[in-house]
Amino acid sequence: MENKIQILNNLIKNSKKIVFFGGAGVSTESGIPDFRSKDGIYNQKYNYPPEEILSHNFFMNNPKAFYKFYKDKLNSLNSQPNITHYKLAQLEKKGKVTAIVTQNIDGLHQKAGSKNVLELHGSILNNYCLKCHKYYDANYIFSSKDIPICECGGMIKPDVVLYGEPLPEDIWKEAIKKIEEADLLIVGGTSLTVYPASLLINYFKGNNIILINRSKTNYDTKATLIINDNLGNVFSQIKE
Repeated sequence: MENKIQILNNLIKNSKKIVFFGGAGVSTESGIPDFRSKDGIYNQKYNYPPEEILSHNFFMNNPKAFYKFYKDKLNSLNSQPNITHYKLAQLEKKGKVTAIVTQNIDGLHQKAGSKNVLELHGSILNNYCLKCHKYYDANYIFSSKDIPICECGGMIKPDVVLYGEPLPEDIWKEAIKKIEEADLLIVGGTSLTVYPASLLINYFKGNNIILINRSKTNYDTKATLIINDNLGNVFSQIKE
């Protein structure tokens, strides 16, 4: 492991355009549960399957049940960034990291100080009325009773991508551009099973892909370096 960390540090040192592509594993050490692990949200018992609750159709047809689940399980307002978030922010400040492409919706990268964050699945921090498109912050949503309603009477929807909804086209295109331009791609805390986000790794044109995940992924054969460990253990050893 020590040798792998040394290789990682050398690759970072010799790179000028690093893109970090991360998933739920980035935030688990901040106390935010992931979705697919044995203790994840998808393996817990609810009145409806979580995948169904987090779908566009369910939101539109059963918003009260959606918001009960959403407020209970996806409220990360009191969560704090961890070592991985902070190290990435430091690397960005030093001009090493050009973009963070994240599947997370918790806003912790920005809270840690990162500026160029591409949120593929949106963010709990942004919410809009479906009728008049007025913006509401997350505090309004999580402190509301049952379904948050706009002053115009319309229902408010979190700006997060639900099942059955497309990814934001502008974010998707920018993520592809940044990955194509990168000379080092670090993929961390993701099983690379979520489509279409997992396809982004195929746009990388550089020589070195680093995969940091607790378990194997279907893309391990594409990696220059594979580290099967918690992100916090790895990033605590990264030298900026």
